[in-house]
Amino acid sequence: MGKTLTLIPGRADLNQLRRIYREPTGLKVRIDPKCRHGVQKAADIVDRAAQGDLGVYGVNTGFGKLASTRIAAEQTARLQRNLILSHCCGVGKPLRVDIVRLVMVLKMLSLGRGASGVRWKLIEQLQALLDHDIIPIIPEQGSVGASGDLAPLAHLTAVMIGEGSAVFKGKTIPAASALKKAGLIPLTLGPKEGLGMINGTQVSTALALAGLFDAWRLSLSALITGALTSDALMASTAPFRSEIHDLRGLPGQINAGNTLRALLAGSQIRESHREGDERVQDPYCLRCQPQVMGAAMDLFGQVARTLEIEANAVTDNPLVLIEHGEIISGGNFHAEPVAFAADQCALAISEVGSITERRIATLVDPALNYGLPAFLSPDPGINSGFMIAEVTAAALMSENRQRAAPCSIDSTPTSANQEDHVSMACHGARRLFDMNQNLAGIVGIELLAAAQGIHFRKPLETSIPLRNVIKRLRKSVPVLADDRYMADDLKSAAKLVHDGTIINMIKNVELPRL
Repeated sequence: MGKTLTLIPGRADLNQLRRIYREPTGLKVRIDPKCRHGVQKAADIVDRAAQGDLGVYGVNTGFGKLASTRIAAEQTARLQRNLILSHCCGVGKPLRVDIVRLVMVLKMLSLGRGASGVRWKLIEQLQALLDHDIIPIIPEQGSVGASGDLAPLAHLTAVMIGEGSAVFKGKTIPAASALKKAGLIPLTLGPKEGLGMINGTQVSTALALAGLFDAWRLSLSALITGALTSDALMASTAPFRSEIHDLRGLPGQINAGNTLRALLAGSQIRESHREGDERVQDPYCLRCQPQVMGAAMDLFGQVARTLEIEANAVTDNPLVLIEHGEIISGGNFHAEPVAFAADQCALAISEVGSITERRIATLVDPALNYGLPAFLSPDPGINSGFMIAEVTAAALMSENRQRAAPCSIDSTPTSANQEDHVSMACHGARRLFDMNQNLAGIVGIELLAAAQGIHFRKPLETSIPLRNVIKRLRKSVPVLADDRYMADDLKSAAKLVHDGTIINMIKNVELPRL
């Protein structure tokens, strides 16, 4: 039996949104039917305006710079259809299916607030597409993140009216064919409905949410691999003491310190060098993990709060104020909050990768790794060990640093200067996917290198939680003895990190929550 998730517009929470992103198969999503009355009431206000003499933007006028052009009542359906077709100007690869599903749900949430002036039938059509696994093909490029994600949302809407292409049962086919095979009828758009569909930040927001969810998971993994490296390098756990972090008071730092301390509790390696260790302090990449990881996690928390609000927002234009019976033009489609959130997320992803790469570099350096063999090879010289794996981590780190440059400040005027300041939120959020892929590679390399370092500390053992992580790793990647083809090892480790497998190996340690 499939599961059903009923969402209340304005009240969908981060856990529900993450579930939609992570569990698309077999999950039916519904908008609370109690919203239907408000949605229809707003649609009635728009319908009356379409028949009236007063010009109302997007209802009986042209769009953008053509807002002063009046459209006759009998031409409103054609106006909305032409709007969709003319705005299908996306280019590039199709967005991933899990992203498009999230976009569709976010659109349902926005329309369900009853301020867009569209009929309930549009929400039903979106639900039907999801139920029948009809996923619109949306090219990933073409939005500047203002006036809404116009081009990508037009490609979504085109499928609802039988135009464009969609993935149906795993194959890309014309939208009209997909609807017919599913027994669905193409919609004829009513007044303002095309505009209501393409005005909005749902594509940018979905991409940013996906980037956030993946980045958070990778950061938890980096806490685990950071703890492994700390033990492999026989680092002190004193910098993780709660008293230090309580004196600063930052919640992310406190949580990160507590987590690192709990992950290392009971380690024989740690107990072996409490006395007689001539080192006074460890390098920052070890000692300052709570400060750096905690700051990144606090930043992810700020991003989460913004995106949770945005996911529930009405971001099209004009808006219908039911209580006043008015249709008012505004600018909620401007995605500046999402652009800032994406830029913050990118900064945090970059910094998590940066400190992780420094730990890897310390592990392979015989001048810094406290007695481990050079490049973690049992026979260095004839073998290169982890020499070039560390170089790969450095390359990935550098790419992420470059990609972390803010996108939100790169505005450019469009649409004959009518839309003269834009957010660039869409590609600002889309770049998080590549950054997270890079981060998974970096953290995966640390997982391999740190486990190799722990191996050289035998017969001393690390803590039980970290032993469980290594045990799972060894099912996929054996200890490195003589040099071998390493690309497959890196790929396997990155997958264990990216899909959350090593997080699932941690028992009886409470990890931070987003």
